[in-house]
Amino acid sequence: MKHDPSLIPSWLCRLVLLSTVITVTSQAADPLAAIQQLTLESGKILFVEHSSKIENGVPPHTVVKLLLTPGKDSHINVEICLPLAEKWNNRLIGLGNGGAAGRINSGSLLGYMARGFAVATTDMGTAPDAYSGVGKPDVWKDFGYRATHLMTVTAKQVVAACYGRAPEFSYFNGGSTGGQQAMQEAQRYPEDYDGIIANVPAHCRTPLHAYFLWNEQILKKCPFTPAQEENIIAAGNEYMAAREIPQTAGRLVSDPRCTDKDIEAVIALARKKDPTLTDNHAEALRKLFGGPKHTITGERIFNGIPFGSSFKIAHGHLYLFNWVFGKDKDLLSLDFGKDIDTYTAALGPYLNAENPDLTPFIKRGGKLIMISGSADSCVPYHATLDYYERVAERVGSLDKAAEFMKLYIVPGMSHGPGPGINKLPDMLGLVMTWREKGEAPGKLSAQRIVDGKTELDMPLYPYPEKTSWNKTAGFKPVEGPRGGVDRVSERFSPKAAE
Repeated sequence: MKHDPSLIPSWLCRLVLLSTVITVTSQAADPLAAIQQLTLESGKILFVEHSSKIENGVPPHTVVKLLLTPGKDSHINVEICLPLAEKWNNRLIGLGNGGAAGRINSGSLLGYMARGFAVATTDMGTAPDAYSGVGKPDVWKDFGYRATHLMTVTAKQVVAACYGRAPEFSYFNGGSTGGQQAMQEAQRYPEDYDGIIANVPAHCRTPLHAYFLWNEQILKKCPFTPAQEENIIAAGNEYMAAREIPQTAGRLVSDPRCTDKDIEAVIALARKKDPTLTDNHAEALRKLFGGPKHTITGERIFNGIPFGSSFKIAHGHLYLFNWVFGKDKDLLSLDFGKDIDTYTAALGPYLNAENPDLTPFIKRGGKLIMISGSADSCVPYHATLDYYERVAERVGSLDKAAEFMKLYIVPGMSHGPGPGINKLPDMLGLVMTWREKGEAPGKLSAQRIVDGKTELDMPLYPYPEKTSWNKTAGFKPVEGPRGGVDRVSERFSPKAAE
């Protein structure tokens, strides 16, 4: 969404102004007192505590806890962790949350703080549980975008009060829901961060949860045993092996893009491997691999489960439908016609981060790294790949997009550990080097480590390049295909709203 200053609430304007004033003051003689004396409009400081000892290897630091209430139903918790002034690296990092959020993992801040960062995170306003957003548009806005932005604004205030100066650089790192947060920041608030990492990003949020519901309804009617699922995964790996390099052939699917013909071939191979798979199973697989479409218009809502990935994490996560239809609604009765339209209209403008116009982020020198796993059935790669293509269309070419944005699709990586790559370089270090020194990431060193041993060691190249191999040249990049996934219909990703 292109940033329109006229849409900024007046209280937020005053908050930013206050932050600006603070950044030009000298370092406070008593940083704790300076923090405690901060005035936050629509928010308050709950807790400030300094630990002066090294405990369990954790260096001295200050913890600040805030409560922000920009709306009548808002209840946003923020936590900030600050290293000693002499240890601060002049940088702020914002950390994303996961799932429905609603909690803060204080321990996640300590590692970054020990590296010299001032660190901030938020519960996104969804405590105490996933039902917190039922019938509450303020919570929808907070979860969608507002909590992360206000966390960032107030964290910069606190940093300036503590150290007497603003951060020289600010970065954001988040995965899954944190990836949604990352993409919202780049699109809605490009001034917040200099560099952003969006790992397995759930940025196409309402269509993604429609995919969860689609799969839930299918799997309830036609369940698969663990053995059947393993045979289906094996069939996908075997069928796609001809498109793989020798190191991955038959073990994983590094590029799951497929056609209807491929889907039928994988189903046939799965049934050959497992005679217990019935005609009903075959029809269910067509729907699972095909993905949801609108029952009235036939428009694409989301793509299907990737070959070679687990069904277990591809369903559930239905709380967004409760937010719209109520806690007691029978979600298995929802249809993919009018019900999906109602759901999309309610949540889409706040939760989806689909605007390909990153012009303000580009102009300030922002850098963005996106990462998807080829075997991730929880947040499949399709929408992220297509988002990259839409950004390239917007700026005019892939080369121009690559000047500020990289996408890595990691072979065999799921939403966590999977059958493929499970170790990548320090992505924060890469985005910092890119933003601060102008050295863009390219080939990455990627491994699969099991029990301390390297099972797979291969280079990984940014989309659309792919890794090839032969006995003479070894590994080298080749140009891979573009696109190849159905684009989610625009009506299921409505324009962003404040």
